[in-house]
Amino acid sequence: MAKRMRRSRPRSPWTLQRRLVLTVVGLLALVSITIGVVSVVILRASLLDRLDVQLASAADRSGAVLGGGDNDGDRLGDTPGSTYFGTPTANSILSGPAQPPGLLALVYDGSSITTGYTDDQSGAIEELSAQQVQQLADHVNQSAAVTVNLGGDLGEYRVQAETSRSGTLYLIGLPLSSVDTTAAQLALIITFVSLAGLIVVAIIAAWVVRLALRPLQRVTATATRVAQLPLDQGEVSLDDRVPAGDTDPRTEVGRVGAALNRMLDHVDLALEARQASERKVRQFVADASHELRTPLASIRGYSELTRRSGQQLPPDAIHALGRIESESVRMTGLVEDLLLLARLDEGRELEMEPVDLTMLLVDAVSDAHAAGRDHVWNLDLPEEPLEAIGDEPRLRQVITNLLANARVHTDAGTTVLVALAEHDERAVITVTDDGPGVPEELTATLFERFARGDSSRFRAANTTGAPSTGSTGLGLAIVAAVVAAHRGEVTVESRPGHTAFRVSLPLA
Repeated sequence: MAKRMRRSRPRSPWTLQRRLVLTVVGLLALVSITIGVVSVVILRASLLDRLDVQLASAADRSGAVLGGGDNDGDRLGDTPGSTYFGTPTANSILSGPAQPPGLLALVYDGSSITTGYTDDQSGAIEELSAQQVQQLADHVNQSAAVTVNLGGDLGEYRVQAETSRSGTLYLIGLPLSSVDTTAAQLALIITFVSLAGLIVVAIIAAWVVRLALRPLQRVTATATRVAQLPLDQGEVSLDDRVPAGDTDPRTEVGRVGAALNRMLDHVDLALEARQASERKVRQFVADASHELRTPLASIRGYSELTRRSGQQLPPDAIHALGRIESESVRMTGLVEDLLLLARLDEGRELEMEPVDLTMLLVDAVSDAHAAGRDHVWNLDLPEEPLEAIGDEPRLRQVITNLLANARVHTDAGTTVLVALAEHDERAVITVTDDGPGVPEELTATLFERFARGDSSRFRAANTTGAPSTGSTGLGLAIVAAVVAAHRGEVTVESRPGHTAFRVSLPLA
């Protein structure tokens, strides 16, 4: 029952080439079958008419043998034109002159029935069985020739009933085997010729269709190459086009190729405009970040200098200066992050050297333990040190940002596990915590810039009452950008009670 309810797998769609070839072959097969059936039917009808003519001639000769002459009953002989004198029988008909082979005869003289037929093999005269005689009696009439199946070795016969001038009823029959054999031979010849023709036509049609679809294949190849280009980021050189020979508007494939070229032209212009806009934005961010570093450093320096001048200041002024200093520190970090992202977007080369990931994780976890003593920090390292090719400060920033993300966005008492392992000739760094997890709706945009888990710009005050510096929303964006620059990959898997960030980097 389960097997019956199991849905059948959808069939793979047929290609255009297969459909065209099968359509041509199917139409040719239909025409061949029609021609063959009509030819066999017409031939058999013609042979049947000729057999009826032979049957009528045999009936006339049989009537003459039984007493069809002018001096009926006066002569006895077996020469043409003679009449039979005595009791009429089937043997007299079968032994008559010029009778065809396989002739069947039945004579009824009013009191008795005599039957017989000439064997095609030996030429001897054999008698019919009672069942065959009954079949003849049931089907034969004097109106026209009919076909009767006598069964056994005789098969079908064409039979006609006549009455001689002396009043004797007789039946004459000729076998249909010659007609059926000829018709079967013609059907067999047509079948073999049609099959051979279908095979030849299928081969030629496949070759012709394949030749005709080559321009479409070239158009498809062009579209495939364009589809494989990374169009989502960076500078894209969209120079691939359909060859001019495949863009003739007088053909269907040419119109498709021309339309694809026009679409690629529009996409190329749009990509150039996007790239120019992104270049302007990146340049603006880089210039603004660079220019903001100096005034921010000045603000921080003057606030520190004023606070340490030794003069007595009101408490509210001291608090304001502290807030100015802390916010300048936070804004400096934001500017540094923006400047780093702008440089990574410009594709600036990183310093690729062997980096000991084991020592890097030990230092990063030690710093995280000092910064977040209310969390539990665990480290799982392999027995042998692992090295990756990369920029050590940038990779250190990746680990630092991941650990800071686990510290800031989880509650006190959360356990954070940092693990390092080798998998498929790559170094895999995993940062796992048992915190509340990342909301499902934020997973898709977690590594985008200025992505935050709450709607407010700054986080609330922490449990100690001290003001928090807040989240800029650039930490994970920097992680994704730096890992991508190292030809690596970063992923996240999160559910309540389990969040794991996985960084994969090529080994040294």
